[in-house]
Amino acid sequence: MSAASGDAWVEGPDGSRYWGRYGAAGLLVVSPGFEILLQHRATWSHFGGTWGLPGGARHHDESAVDAAVREAAEEAGVPAGLVAVRFTTVLDLGYWSYTTVVADAIERFRPIVSDPESIELRWVRVPEVDALPLHPRFAEAWPALRARL
Repeated sequence: MSAASGDAWVEGPDGSRYWGRYGAAGLLVVSPGFEILLQHRATWSHFGGTWGLPGGARHHDESAVDAAVREAAEEAGVPAGLVAVRFTTVLDLGYWSYTTVVADAIERFRPIVSDPESIELRWVRVPEVDALPLHPRFAEAWPALRARL
């Protein structure tokens, strides 16, 4: 792994672990039909079996927006040309951060499971998101994100 790669765990003072040497970012894509694209995380992954956003580690000197769009393309086949960034929110723990990049899909596209990190990808109507077993951090952030949609 090169020094520019962000693919590594960061351990917090309390022993909690977070993925991404330079932080991480995820893409919350909203379809024209008011659905969001969710990733059912592989069981072997961190908080496996839960639903969350496509995303991952930021690389050195990579913006959060660029990282979120790159990771979503790698994991879910999200076409960068069909998303328009609306806003970002940041969870900053001091030693690690996660940026949620919220974007509108210019048109609804078919997501593609393109790596082993996903069990499934699905467009989920916004009112139905709470019924799924969500990644704990996404579950914490979801009410504020939903209110801004």
